[in-house]
Amino acid sequence: MTRQSHDQFAKEYLEELLTPLGTIKKSEKVKSEIQEIDVWFEPFSPQPRKNLPLGLLGKMATTPCLFEPFRNPPSEVEIRSCFLKLYAVHGDVLRKSKRENRTIPEAELSILWILTPTFSPRMIAESGAIEREENWCKGVYFLPNIMKTAIVVIHQLPENEDTLWLRVLGKGGTQKKAVEELTQIPEQNPFKENLLVILADWRKNLELRDNLSRDEEEVIMNLSPAYLQQIEDWKQEGKQEGKQEGKQEGQLLMITFLLEGRFGTLDSELSSLVEKIAQMPILERTQLLLSLVNLSREELLERLKK
Repeated sequence: MTRQSHDQFAKEYLEELLTPLGTIKKSEKVKSEIQEIDVWFEPFSPQPRKNLPLGLLGKMATTPCLFEPFRNPPSEVEIRSCFLKLYAVHGDVLRKSKRENRTIPEAELSILWILTPTFSPRMIAESGAIEREENWCKGVYFLPNIMKTAIVVIHQLPENEDTLWLRVLGKGGTQKKAVEELTQIPEQNPFKENLLVILADWRKNLELRDNLSRDEEEVIMNLSPAYLQQIEDWKQEGKQEGKQEGKQEGQLLMITFLLEGRFGTLDSELSSLVEKIAQMPILERTQLLLSLVNLSREELLERLKK
């Protein structure tokens, strides 16, 4: 259940971040064993003029790619399963290009990004993966070029703004710290509000379950800062909406009272004017209400018609 919960969260999280940059192919299945790809991403062409603040994740998303996020380190079998998905995608793309009588350059074929919290030195060595810190950063391992695959070891990433979006997908202290950093980024950040909602929803869904595992209990603790801030945001929104609704309701009652004082019980035609008067600019509304005593019913209707 933990794996499924994390998969769903990771999909929603990555889709929220990557949608402004390109196309997400949701619930795409590959034919070999009808396996579902976690996130299949294709960047817009040309790229948006303004680079969105996604740091390392944004750099990864400059080319077509598959994202396979893992809550726990993947086994050899799971990694080979990811390869199957990647090469099935390549096969579909190449067959389509052949039917359309065009050639797909190697550089345009999707790259596989395996996202894992940790990865043992043995697995790194056996996969033939190497770091390319001169162009990327610590924690990003590339398999031989022919395999078009890289492994991102989230807990090895440097703790800075560029890696924040990926560190949220980590575990333990790494995830907890990243979530705290996420709650502190400026309010005007285009991703903050929706990501806090996604994190809060993940936490609430876990809380509704019985017999939580230690890993799920840890997730709930790690997501507490995001959950608490989202609750606070909802409270503030509710207060503002309540104030606004109360103010509008008071205006409608006042206008109704003044109209009834001038014309008696309001029929449907006069009742329909209440909201129209409330929506007028404050200066015009005030002048109209002060002049009611000198206006006939027909004059009021004609004035509002204009």
